[in-house]
Amino acid sequence: MAGAATALKSYFPVLDWAPRYNARLFTEDALAAAIVTIMLIPQSLAYALMAGMPAQTGLYASIAPLLVYAALGVSASQAVGPVAITSLMTAAASGRFVANGADPVATTVTLAFLVGALLFAFGLLRLGFIANFLSRPIISGFSTASGVLIAADQFGHILGVKAKGDSIINVLTGLWRKLGETNLPTLYLGLAVLAFLLLARLRARKFLIAIGIPEWPAALAARAAPLIAVVGSIIIVKFLGLNEKGVAVLGPTPRGLPHLTAPIMDFHLWMELFRPALLIAIISYVQTISVARTFAARSGKGVNPDQELISLGAANIASGATGAFPVAVGLSRSVVNVDAGAKTPAVSAYVAVGVALAAMYLTPYLYFLPKAALAATIIIAALSLVDLGAIKRTLKFSKADFAAIIATILGVFLLGVEAGLTAGVFLSILLLLHRASRPHSAIVGQVPGTEHFRNIIRHDVLTSPIAASIRIDGDLFFGNAGFVEEKLLGLARENPQLKHIVLMASAINSIDSTALEAIETVNMSLGKNGVTLHFAEVKGPVMDRLKRSNFLDRLTGKIFLSEFEAMHQLDPDTFKRPAPATGMGR
Repeated sequence: MAGAATALKSYFPVLDWAPRYNARLFTEDALAAAIVTIMLIPQSLAYALMAGMPAQTGLYASIAPLLVYAALGVSASQAVGPVAITSLMTAAASGRFVANGADPVATTVTLAFLVGALLFAFGLLRLGFIANFLSRPIISGFSTASGVLIAADQFGHILGVKAKGDSIINVLTGLWRKLGETNLPTLYLGLAVLAFLLLARLRARKFLIAIGIPEWPAALAARAAPLIAVVGSIIIVKFLGLNEKGVAVLGPTPRGLPHLTAPIMDFHLWMELFRPALLIAIISYVQTISVARTFAARSGKGVNPDQELISLGAANIASGATGAFPVAVGLSRSVVNVDAGAKTPAVSAYVAVGVALAAMYLTPYLYFLPKAALAATIIIAALSLVDLGAIKRTLKFSKADFAAIIATILGVFLLGVEAGLTAGVFLSILLLLHRASRPHSAIVGQVPGTEHFRNIIRHDVLTSPIAASIRIDGDLFFGNAGFVEEKLLGLARENPQLKHIVLMASAINSIDSTALEAIETVNMSLGKNGVTLHFAEVKGPVMDRLKRSNFLDRLTGKIFLSEFEAMHQLDPDTFKRPAPATGMGR
């Protein structure tokens, strides 16, 4: 029974923390939820429009998914809901179907179901490790490029024109062509909201503290800037009649809670949506697990990647079931969650209640909300994705990683979000294979006076004309078998006097059949030329595999326990034992 209860709690973490819930936790969670709700409402509306969906679906995406995450999620810091990148990817995925006459809402709902099903299945299959196959440079490059693309795409609303495109070139070209159609009232209003939000983000908190407002209310006011901008722009448009001067407004927004919605049961459509759904699922999970690990490192608590997949998958299914679009964990809202003092996942449920109340009672007041104001909130949020510092740091650290960042950025800019990300994924895998195919290797020699062996290039060490040792720093498999074979044979060719070669295997954790065949070839080739092959410091799992083959019977040399013992036996005149330490007498 105890085992069954533990297993149930692992899938439904709410069963673990709910029995310990009390009034103090409720107060802290409710306060954090109020702050996040204030931040989430304008973001939800804006991201819905970005995803090509009606504004109210942004609110829907912030109700049912949050209730589900409260039951299945582990972390109190995670804030699920609409986010910029997945909204952009959703618009790109459904856009081509909508262009062919498909219903945008039904198509996007189907996409959310498929994203959720993929994530949920990955969780059940314990595939949480898939996040490791997208390197940090690829994610950084994709986020930066997406931020720029989102900002450029939304600038059309600031100008009051329609200019869309899948790539940065198409977007900028469209903006340039429409520049003469700019609606000046929309431009002035959009720039004013942009300036306000930018100043609020950079200066508001410090300014409010400087004039005597306590730190916590000052921080709350700064975070409420998007809501203040929304309310202020509604008032300005309504009382100045700017909607009659060409300023695009949200218009009538349905009031009430979402209805249950089913996906389109069309196998062909599901197959067409599979690739973009898979990409959205991967990016949603990577973003979610990155945020989880960030806050887990701060709190000292662990992360359950598989449970995160399950909870995020269920949240996306709930989003689709209520007529909304794919969701993920937002970093900025998660930061607010933590700073506001959220203690349990119940905070997500309280935020859902707050957004539900907004959907029921506030939507009639959104009629005069200018789309330029929503676009301004998206632009500010999108620019926070741009990390030029990461590009600079990566250039200094690794040229290969820098190339990966630049390639991903150019891919998104030139090919669009889906194609750019796909190119980034393949590039990430290629970089992994390239590194694995050419593991670091070093000829090693004895550090004088010790039994340690180090790289002859980096250290002043002892070497021998008749015995040489090479260290391979990586597992041996089919991808690098040829490389390792050439390294060993090349060492013999470059040193004709050699009688012994020792493969120092301290950094080799596994060997496959292809690599073993390559080593056998080396063993035979060296033997024909009078050179004996030896092994030193072979790890247990590798030795187990060698014993299951006939290789040890054909090995011309020996297996040594330590590198020093190998080199000392093969050339005792060069590699001598260090003199024993002598103590001082009394």
